[in-house]
This record gives sequence, structure tokens and C-alpha cells, in this order.
Amino acid sequence: MAGKDKVTALDLGPQAKLSPQNEAYFAKCLEKLGFVPNVLRAYAFDDAKLSAFIAMADDLMLANSGLSKLEREMVAVVVSSINHCHYCLAAHGAAVRQRGADPVLGELMVHNYRAADLPQKQVAMLDFAAKLTEQPDKMVEADRQALRDAGWTDRDIFDIAAVAAFYNMSNRLAAATEMRPNPEYHFMVRERAPAKPAKGK
Repeated sequence: MAGKDKVTALDLGPQAKLSPQNEAYFAKCLEKLGFVPNVLRAYAFDDAKLSAFIAMADDLMLANSGLSKLEREMVAVVVSSINHCHYCLAAHGAAVRQRGADPVLGELMVHNYRAADLPQKQVAMLDFAAKLTEQPDKMVEADRQALRDAGWTDRDIFDIAAVAAFYNMSNRLAAATEMRPNPEYHFMVRERAPAKPAKGK
């Protein structure tokens, strides 16, 4: 079991000497979030591994895509919910609350996306991610066609699959190492967003 102040249950040695790019990345996290996410600290014993993780995660979650940044976070949360990944549910549940400006949506994604009042296009996306997580050997053309019928392009399907696959990998690494989420995630975006004024007022 990981100690209270440890990032993981493994003793991987001290933080490596980070490249200037990774040092700057950590500094940006401190500036924007007020902390360095523990998943980055977990990789920081090896600068090359940290660089590879950052490059893949940023490409999947921030690069141009037919999926919005919120939709990509929703996929990450649904996958992590199925895998019961404590770290990713805390971190990406917070991201859904933040990007959606809706704490209720964040909770629904964590517990059961099917209870959320989502557009059918997003439901199809999440159904695909869920099946890819639970039954990857059962994926068939009908699953891809259901996404096309819902309005997703083949490029979008690749992105949905890539995000789901990445977080299945990340969930398993988090489980194997008992990765601990930063406590700050639990308190982010918990207040109800201010009501929008009625039109004409």
C-alpha cells in the first residue's frame, strides 16, 4: 500500500534530471493548476518515459479533433469508471466538471453515463468506448457503423478508439502502481455554476 505522501506504491528512485521542456511543463502545471499532477510525478524517474507520456496524452486530449476536449474527457472518465481507476476518476472527473462547467455532469460520467441526458451522438461515442473497454474481442463493423450513423467520421472513430485505448493502458498502470490522485482534484469545480440571466434581462 502506498504511503500517505507517496505518489505510487513503488520505489522508483529520485526524480530524474528533467529536460528543459519537461521542467517548463511542470512549471506550467504549477502556474495553471497550483500543483504537478501525480501521474507526471510518477513518470518523472525517467525523463524519456515522461516525455513519451506527455506527448501522447497531449496529442490525444488537446490536439485538433472532431471530438471536443470535453468529449475526450468524457471518454476517459467512462473508461476509468469501468476499470474502477481511482486516480483517473479523480483527475478526469474534475476535468469533465471544469470543461463542462457542470459538477452534476462530472458525477454522472463517473457513476453511470447512461443516466445523463446526453445527445445520442455522445451516447454512441461512450457506448463504443465502453464496449472497447469491456469486450475488445467483440468489436465488429456494426459498432463502427453505429458511430457513423450517429454522425461521427472515420477519423473521429479513430480518435475515440485512441483515447479509450490510452486510458485503458493508463488505468492499468495506475492500478498496478497504486497511483494516488492529487487531493486537489477532489475539490475542483464543485460549486453550481451561476444561472444564466433570462433573455431580454
